Amino acid sequence: MAIQSQGRAKATGKAYVLTGTLLEACSCKTLCRCWIGEDPDGGSCDAFNAYHIDKGEIDGIDVSGLTYVQVVKIPGNVLVPKSWKRVTYVDGKATPEQRKAILDAWHGRLGGPLADLNGLIGEDLATYDAPIQHKLTGGEGTISVGDKVRATMAPYKSAYGTATTLRDSIFSTIAGAPAYVSKASEHVVNIPEHGMVWTFKDRNAIQGDFRMEA
Repeated sequence: MAIQSQGRAKATGKAYVLTGTLLEACSCKTLCRCWIGEDPDGGSCDAFNAYHIDKGEIDGIDVSGLTYVQVVKIPGNVLVPKSWKRVTYVDGKATPEQRKAILDAWHGRLGGPLADLNGLIGEDLATYDAPIQHKLTGGEGTISVGDKVRATMAPYKSAYGTATTLRDSIFSTIAGAPAYVSKASEHVVNIPEHGMVWTFKDRNAIQGDFRMEA
């Protein structure tokens, strides 16, 4: 399987091609000011971004079905380069090869939109393997990362029942795709060893589908 995947990657000339779903929540009130380039509510932002890969290859390695989560502290405006602090969680189901590939992509070593996003990171505090449950069903999203992160969220909807979307924003964690404006009824992070402990209720959340390649 790895040999066949590697052949396809060489044929397309792509370092990675990834499709999946994003679950994100933060300390901002709805709507998150960061996505439109304004300073976060309260001057700083505590957040996580959870990417589940429905289908994807990185450097010829199949990473379908795996999840990457980063928990971040943003001290001011979201667009300031190298300002975020990050703790990373990689799906415990990943093989060593898959783990390396995921970290290479999301930590900016393979270019593309993920490298652009990684340019905001100023300090990597730690990287861990963990059991991750990432679900998005009927617009309802849930995420758990061991006993460190958990959240439940649902999108706002129009009078016609369609999800409210955010498009053409100056900042996005799923570049090129619309984001579903959501609310997290629960958002808990408990990583005291790295100074990340918070509990929020009915704060901002974002959901979305992504396709990213480089």
